[in-house]
Amino acid sequence: MADHDPRDILVGGVWKQGSGELITVRSPHGGSVLAVVAGAAEADVDEAVRAGQAAMADPSWRELLPHQRARVFTRIADLIEQNLEELARLQTADNGKPITETRALAASAAGTFRYVGATLETLDEELPVARGPYFTMSVHEPLGVIGAITPWNSPLASEAQKIAPALAAGNAVVLKPSAWTPLVALEMGRLIIEAGLPPGLLSVLPGRGSVVGQALVEHPLVAKIAFTGGTATGRRVAHAAADKVMPVSLELGGKSPTVIFDDADIDLAVHGVTYGIFSSQGQACIAGSRLFVHRSRYDEVLEKLVAKAERIVVGDPDDEGTHMGPLINQAHLESVDAYVQLAVQEGGSVRLGGRRLSGGVHDAGAFYPPTIIEGLCASSRVCQEEIFGPVLVVMAFDDDDDLVAQANDSVFGLACGVWTEDYRRAWSVARRIDAGTVWINTYKLLSAAAPFGGFKQSGVGREKGRAWLREYSGQKSIYWGTNARPFQWPDIS
Repeated sequence: MADHDPRDILVGGVWKQGSGELITVRSPHGGSVLAVVAGAAEADVDEAVRAGQAAMADPSWRELLPHQRARVFTRIADLIEQNLEELARLQTADNGKPITETRALAASAAGTFRYVGATLETLDEELPVARGPYFTMSVHEPLGVIGAITPWNSPLASEAQKIAPALAAGNAVVLKPSAWTPLVALEMGRLIIEAGLPPGLLSVLPGRGSVVGQALVEHPLVAKIAFTGGTATGRRVAHAAADKVMPVSLELGGKSPTVIFDDADIDLAVHGVTYGIFSSQGQACIAGSRLFVHRSRYDEVLEKLVAKAERIVVGDPDDEGTHMGPLINQAHLESVDAYVQLAVQEGGSVRLGGRRLSGGVHDAGAFYPPTIIEGLCASSRVCQEEIFGPVLVVMAFDDDDDLVAQANDSVFGLACGVWTEDYRRAWSVARRIDAGTVWINTYKLLSAAAPFGGFKQSGVGREKGRAWLREYSGQKSIYWGTNARPFQWPDIS
């Protein structure tokens, strides 16, 4: 797919070898070397940022009318769709997600660019009501060079969700993908340049967060950081941004509750819960990792849940019949397993899984099975800390107040699932739960048209929706005087 040296990175619109350390990209399934990339260093960050600033000032982009700019995004979407299978297989190789999931992520990335293009065509400025002999226009201007930092678990979707609205708002973007999964980001960069984006507006700089990410956050010409990743790193980004008085958007961790009420369609709920926690190997910020079941249905739900999870196929992510692939690497598998062992120490009982898989295809990667734990309280560490793996903790509740108290006993507030046939109860609980997204009788549905983000330590700001571009804009008021003598001041001429 690439028409340049596969070791190259995209710096200021130019393909060149980075001046940082070499990055060896390995497949989570088998550990084979996929590529060796010359990563970025601080000098590459500086070059990319300055190139982005210069490209923004060029009239070829700055003065392009919104509907004309929208055509670039439509072409990007078309190219992603034309290369969908190749992009999907590249991400599957890069991070081990099953091919059926990565195809959906590639389609989502194309949809993001298409939606942002449509928003450009239709987004209006404002004309506030006059309060005197003048009228006011409220317009939006680009912020500057945007530093976009994305994670390894869903790079296709995450990178599109940073690049598209930032560019559409008129900014330049310097993207730092995870050093574990840089290949999809580099390929997406190639397609975006091919679609006609002026050179310099996009750079793709893979490398370590402590080097490239830190240089990007601290660079004096970077106007905003858009970060998706762990909460601990997000705090450090926020501290650095505060020192610069720079805006940030942070999409951070989650420990999302899912609730099954006594009147729920149990089979539908069990299917949704299984999908919500075990798809993507549980490596998703919105994974429904805490399940609260009404005590009257607890035994029934647990039995059906275990039976369903036992049928999940864990194997080769390139196989169309695979439900779960490997975790991203062995170190992460050990972290997930350590949490399961901690759950036992805290008094939990492992009802399913809880031990790494071995034998056959499972010897070739970091495979961990669907794991279900009961017997813990909501305040236990395993219920409080993000595991980021296929581990579900099941707990009982007695009434709505008890449920809300347990579900909200968390520093996170990203997502929630509610399963009930009572629409009044669903509405009431959805409003009382601390979560940026609540799904009722479904889970993990996401739309480019609906704002997404978290409460509490799950983040700051929102992605998606018609106001998306405004997250990357500065608002400016322009007053037009209509009175020949607009000032309440003596004429001293």
